[in-house]
Amino acid sequence: MIAPREPTFVEQERASQSTFFRATLPDECGFDGCDYRLPPDRKLSNLNPEIRDLAARYFSDNAIAWHQHAAHGLSSQACCLNFLMPLATRPDTLAKLVQSVIGGDLPEMLNVEDGPEGKPWFVGFEWIGRKDYLNEWPRTGSPKRGANVTSADAVLHFRQAGRIQTLLVEWKYTESYGAPPEPKREAERLRRYQGIAFAPFGPVRGDAGIKLTDLFWEPFYQLFRQQMLASRMEAAREDDARRVRVLHIAPAGNRRLPRVTSAALRPLGDNAFKVYSSLLNDREDFISRSTESLFSPLVADAPDDDGWAKYLRDRYAFLAAPVVPSRDEMASA
Repeated sequence: MIAPREPTFVEQERASQSTFFRATLPDECGFDGCDYRLPPDRKLSNLNPEIRDLAARYFSDNAIAWHQHAAHGLSSQACCLNFLMPLATRPDTLAKLVQSVIGGDLPEMLNVEDGPEGKPWFVGFEWIGRKDYLNEWPRTGSPKRGANVTSADAVLHFRQAGRIQTLLVEWKYTESYGAPPEPKREAERLRRYQGIAFAPFGPVRGDAGIKLTDLFWEPFYQLFRQQMLASRMEAAREDDARRVRVLHIAPAGNRRLPRVTSAALRPLGDNAFKVYSSLLNDREDFISRSTESLFSPLVADAPDDDGWAKYLRDRYAFLAAPVVPSRDEMASA
């Protein structure tokens, strides 16, 4: 007898989100025949009730674009907001999060920008930097955060040991990749990034033995654009930051995400994030952590009546899985 196939992570999360939506949003779920989807105009229902109004006002105030599938239960944008936006006014919890990422003394979180209520927010979302560092902004008008320009899913700003630093957060949930790059976009990408990708003007090693086009495969393409943004922000001392790094966060259970998609990079290893970090001038400028290792301890330590922690426990069942540090996490501990 053939043993039944173990469900993939995306299948598990579809089932989990369907169960959650049927229990909490029975009159809204079921769009296009899928219980894990909501109607497009109900995207705010995809968020923790505590942040729905805040998110709508924040995105409107800052002209931020919602992702096309923001009403989908597996939306990484919604997932990022559910985990991080409730902490925008909780610097103590954010400081513990950052400390778990970089070690050292407990940092002092710094204001990123003011939130909808005029209070300091210690997390920003869909961050593009304060200048056109990557030759992407439109020639006329203003760039739109979250659309058509490189945008970090979130940004954290802090001081540790007297040194101001920034983390650009790339957030993943159920994504996986494999499709080749679109040839029609190659020329424009080369025009924008060729002069700022490789050392001494960019974050990728000049002796890495690769071409820029080898990085046009996802997830490498997103990561190296984030890394270039971090590099240029650091060089410009944006917000007085002496160091700007990229923090990649994804569930450990999503085993398809780390596949090496670019044929030219496969000889370098079988884990996309290890291969990627090996290409950088400073490997420590890129940090990869699992969602569980960062948030499960914070959720477990939160009071029983903490709405942020309760929502995450109820909705994202993968957080309850045993936290097993990856080899990357153990090596950098």
